[in-house]
Amino acid sequence: MITFIEKVEELTEIIKQYKINNKTIGFVPTMGALHQGHVSLVKRSKQENKICIVSIFVNPTQFNDKKDLKKYVRDIDGDLNKLASSGVDIVFAPSVSEIYPDTGDAGPVINLCGLDTYMEGAFRPGHFKGVAQVVKRLLDIVTPDKLYMGQKDFQQFTIINHMIKTLHIQTELVVCPIIREPNGLAMSSRNERLTPATREKAGIIYKCLQSIKKNQNKKSISDLCNFGIKKLNVYPFQTEYLIISDGNTLKPLNNIEDTDYAVACVAVFAEGVRLIDNIILKQGH
Repeated sequence: MITFIEKVEELTEIIKQYKINNKTIGFVPTMGALHQGHVSLVKRSKQENKICIVSIFVNPTQFNDKKDLKKYVRDIDGDLNKLASSGVDIVFAPSVSEIYPDTGDAGPVINLCGLDTYMEGAFRPGHFKGVAQVVKRLLDIVTPDKLYMGQKDFQQFTIINHMIKTLHIQTELVVCPIIREPNGLAMSSRNERLTPATREKAGIIYKCLQSIKKNQNKKSISDLCNFGIKKLNVYPFQTEYLIISDGNTLKPLNNIEDTDYAVACVAVFAEGVRLIDNIILKQGH
């Protein structure tokens, strides 16, 4: 049975009891419109912790385009149905005033050390400032032992990991693999806004990333990116960016040998819907 909570005060009282009883807490922050990628995070959290808490909160401070905020799918009943058999203990669905009390203050500005200036950040000014603020606020409320995020939002989890380390937050970040549709398209709430035909064709994004990985030692980074953009710029798709970056600093690479952690990240528009994906090219140990 899922406990549904909307008030911060009510949640903190329950968490206090969990802590007294030494129950570990796993936390999955979401903006709702849940899919199997989210459910996989919940199941991983439940495997590794006694208690799993999922938040559903559409955070207004991370939308640089207010039209995008209005279009964002909200379906709390559908979300609860998807979570019914996941093992989640608490769904926390606060109002904006619960998260940002007192005149809607978004909290302190967190120094992201330039991590927000590349890729997504270059095209969505202020987005990651909003993400960092809301995740910090949620971590302050939930105080989880572990935080679960998906690899699909590579820049996002890299920034949150930076925030956790620099602010000395006592929570471990766990990054889980991308869950994909049968054609390879990374699962996303936004996929629902695509026509069935385009959704099927969108498998080309992952195929392109796989080709880049396969050829990373045969071509220069410039050639790999040009190859990918050319392959992806086919109707109805339009590439916003395709960048091969250092996985730690997010800075674009000139040579794959300059790092032991490289990732190819892409954003593609189709039918007014923005699709992102990535593939790790190399990762040192």
